[in-house]
Amino acid sequence: MLMIKVLFVCLGNICRSPMAEAVFEDLIKKKGLKQHFDVDSAGVSNYHIGELPHEGTIKKLKENEISSEGLKARQFSENDFEAFDYVIAMDDDNMEALEQMMSSEPNTVVKKLLDYLPSQEVTNVPDPFFTGDFEETYQLVSEACRHLLDEIRRSNNM
Repeated sequence: MLMIKVLFVCLGNICRSPMAEAVFEDLIKKKGLKQHFDVDSAGVSNYHIGELPHEGTIKKLKENEISSEGLKARQFSENDFEAFDYVIAMDDDNMEALEQMMSSEPNTVVKKLLDYLPSQEVTNVPDPFFTGDFEETYQLVSEACRHLLDEIRRSNNM
C-alpha cells in the first residue's frame, strides 16, 4: 500500500506547522485517504520541544472542528529528510534553515507551503506568534494544504 509521509516545518513548531499538520490530517480523513499518509510537524529551532501548540492555534482549530489531539512540538532532524517524502516549510527563513541542514540533494520534495498557492501574492505563511493573526494563518494554511493534497494525489495517481 502506498504510504506518503508529509512533514510541515516552522520556527518553533507551536503555531504554523502544527496547524498545517492538523488541517492536512483533517483533509485526508475527510477524503478517506488516512491509510495512505503519515503526517507530522517540526520546528527548526529547539525553543518549544515537548510543548503543546500555542493556545491561538488550538482555538483556531477548535473553531473549525479540527482536532489538535496528539500535537507536541519537536525539533527537525537531518534524518527527517530521509524519513519524509515531503518537507514543507512555512517561510523563507525555515527554507534557509532546512537548506543549511541538507548534506546532499534529498530525494524528498522540499518546498514552501505557499508554493502550492501560485495565485497568492503572499509567499510566506505569517507567524501568528508575532502577528497575533491566527485567522489569516489558518486561511492560508487551509487553502495551501488543499492544493498540496491535490498535487500529491496527482503525482501519485491517487
